[in-house]
Amino acid sequence: MTEVPDWLERLAAQAAGITVPRYLRPPADGGRLAAVLMLFGEGPFGPDVLLIQRSSRGRRHAGQPAFPGGGVDPGDGGPVGAALREAEEETGVDPRGVRVLGTMPELYLDHSDNRVTPVFGWWHTPSAVHAASPDEVESVERVPIVELVDPGNRVMLRHPSGLAGPAFHVRGMLVWGFTAMVLDTVLREGGLERPWDPARIEDLPAEVVRMGLRERITPTPRIVTPQP
Repeated sequence: MTEVPDWLERLAAQAAGITVPRYLRPPADGGRLAAVLMLFGEGPFGPDVLLIQRSSRGRRHAGQPAFPGGGVDPGDGGPVGAALREAEEETGVDPRGVRVLGTMPELYLDHSDNRVTPVFGWWHTPSAVHAASPDEVESVERVPIVELVDPGNRVMLRHPSGLAGPAFHVRGMLVWGFTAMVLDTVLREGGLERPWDPARIEDLPAEVVRMGLRERITPTPRIVTPQP
């Protein structure tokens, strides 16, 4: 069993106070309750985070890297229960090996009408993971933080609309959209971010655009937290 690193404890303690920009604030009512699990652990290359690659055959977010997660069911008791349940169903994570540290504010994704609560977890007793739900998940990766903060792996990704958001090239995956936005925020607020060049802009790959035609996809800009 490993102890929670100081940076993650500090981040989780202040996460509820992160300022949510207007375009991600939930409406007064409506929207589907959902949650994702940001599961951090200590891997062979240092601290890492668990990501999944969604199935290219899926109807929602086809082929996209993501945090494990999904809708909140009545029996979940809220976002934390939903995040743990979905992570177990999608990757085989044993919830008994996870210590929940806190949550970020609810974020609204208007293209899917989801009110998503990111849940911080520390994987104190890691279990074997795999694509436990093949219809939804193609692969599972423990992505080292050192790779996420590598400036050579960071870009701004431009959507055909002209809007751009943060993205990462890691483990053969292009991490973009909501997942990249949350990772960008976590790295910055956790004091882990290394200087990188946001002027390095790439276009959203054509195959991603084609898969996105099944649904309306839009890029997610950065969450910028005002400095005191």
